[in-house]
Amino acid sequence: MSKPKLTIRPATAADVPVILELIRALATYERSSDEASATEKQLHEVLFGPKPAAEVLLALENERAVGFAVFFHNFSTWLGKPGLYLEDLFVRLEDRGKGYGRALLIHLAKIARERSCGRMEWAVLDWNEPAINFYRKLGAKSMDEWTVFRLTPDDIAQLADSSD
Repeated sequence: MSKPKLTIRPATAADVPVILELIRALATYERSSDEASATEKQLHEVLFGPKPAAEVLLALENERAVGFAVFFHNFSTWLGKPGLYLEDLFVRLEDRGKGYGRALLIHLAKIARERSCGRMEWAVLDWNEPAINFYRKLGAKSMDEWTVFRLTPDDIAQLADSSD
């Protein structure tokens, strides 16, 4: 039996249905399926509209989508350079252990290097030991002294409506 062929390529607007499918699979894995409210229409606009907010790489095994990486650029004031922020990296459970996650990260590292990024960063849930161990094996270092903060749309509205 021949080894499956892996291809990694940028997603196109035609890939929105599979992107949404992978988002939902990731949300289920992260025990947050009720929070994944993205729609195909929204994804078309934010990923492929006039001002794309992020980019998506698809990992394909013999043309079947097995995983994806969603990323965008942030900026380091200290370095004076853009960074590459990995919002989501996901490989379907049945396709893990084949090197696809590593291949996606290598592809992202090449993009970061080509674009002169000062760093690559991402967050991982503290209970996701397989991912934490995987990232450490790649040489990534946890930034345990940092705490992530978030404002939801309601919080944003409340803050925006508050007096200066």
